[in-house]
Amino acid sequence: MRDQTTGASTRRAFLRDTLAAGAALAAPYLIPGSALGAEDRPAPSERIALGCIGLGGRGTVNMEAFLGHGEAQIVALCDVDLGSTRYEDAWHRGLAPAKEKVEKHYASQAASGGFRGVDDYQDFRDVLARDDIDAVCVSTPDHWHAPIVVAAAKAGKDVYCEKPLSLTIADGRAMVDAVTRYDRVFQCGSQRRSDAGCRRSCELVRNGRIGRLHTVRVGLPGGHWIRSNAKKTFDPESVPEAFDYDLWLGPAPWAPYTFNRCHWNFRWNLDYSGGNVTDWGAHMIDMAHWGMGCDETGPVEIEGQGTFPPRTDLWNVATAFEFTCTYADGVKMIVKSGGPNRFEGTEGWVELGGKTDPSSVADSVIGPDEIHLYESRSQHANFLECIKSRQRTAAPVEVAHRSISVAHLGNIAMLTGRKIRWDPAKEVILDDEGASRWLSRAKREPWRV
Repeated sequence: MRDQTTGASTRRAFLRDTLAAGAALAAPYLIPGSALGAEDRPAPSERIALGCIGLGGRGTVNMEAFLGHGEAQIVALCDVDLGSTRYEDAWHRGLAPAKEKVEKHYASQAASGGFRGVDDYQDFRDVLARDDIDAVCVSTPDHWHAPIVVAAAKAGKDVYCEKPLSLTIADGRAMVDAVTRYDRVFQCGSQRRSDAGCRRSCELVRNGRIGRLHTVRVGLPGGHWIRSNAKKTFDPESVPEAFDYDLWLGPAPWAPYTFNRCHWNFRWNLDYSGGNVTDWGAHMIDMAHWGMGCDETGPVEIEGQGTFPPRTDLWNVATAFEFTCTYADGVKMIVKSGGPNRFEGTEGWVELGGKTDPSSVADSVIGPDEIHLYESRSQHANFLECIKSRQRTAAPVEVAHRSISVAHLGNIAMLTGRKIRWDPAKEVILDDEGASRWLSRAKREPWRV
């Protein structure tokens, strides 16, 4: 890890002391630096200074998306891997290729043909310590979301965080509390909230075009999506140079390094993620809640079964699953590996893809006095707009928390083999101490939230 500016270590120590004391650091909304000369770009003082934390597959996609918005200026990049082929499909990702791409992009826009550069870090705390950064994009593995988001909120940064929001329900609630307490703008990367087709399907349901809703089917991919660059061996290996493996583990339990544990394949280990139940459940359960009108609540009962490899296996999340969630109004959400994403009512059904039965439902006009859901054309643009306006985003933190909580509860029900009775108001499992232990995880120091 190296400091990019004089006094970075001092600022980071100050930040840590301040965060420990529970105080917020207010970040200014002015961006210093010279204009790049593009006529369609805002003046430097009007641009949003952005730091990107996590530069793997989704992190690179998010970074490139923000590069396409002139009102943002990426000023800092962070990844524990300085740059390697340890990401998915042997693509070269991480800090060095990301920095090259950003600097090349901005240099091409500069009137002089040059660009002063973007700062790079291995430790996210160096990014949060900078008082010239307004917002951060967090695209790390799931187990890192809560510590970074909570610290970012305390540091006065607005936050774009990739889905799934959290590793546990307790982590999600901590993120909600921090974002709320420090009055930050937050956007979750649940981009179907910015999809016109998904919004239209949910509006049809919310406005009664299929009668009384009684069943919601949520179809998710099953299995472990292992990429082609995975190794045949799971034996411990030497940690590669330029990879801060201890920081990659962060709050998770210590484990020996092996290629197949990190980067893309973290999704298949319960220490870091919840498999496709959470990875894709973050999208499709979120859409189910949107159509149900359950953005800030949850089910009251959850039961189901899943096929899990032995817990001692490196890849140990469910490969096949089905669980049923019952809500207080009697609506049932059935989440399973495979199948459609469909809302079923007493007078027909609507799929997220736009197909309806009867077919005439697809042509129904939503009147001006009926329910119109939040309209956004771009998840990233919406985030930047809301930073300026200080308004609610398309996928705010409470909504993202409630959606992913259903996936976590499904995993808990399947792992314990018991019906879970859930109080969505208090966010507690009723009368089951063993299942309740899954609501949170122990974290290595100093990463508790």
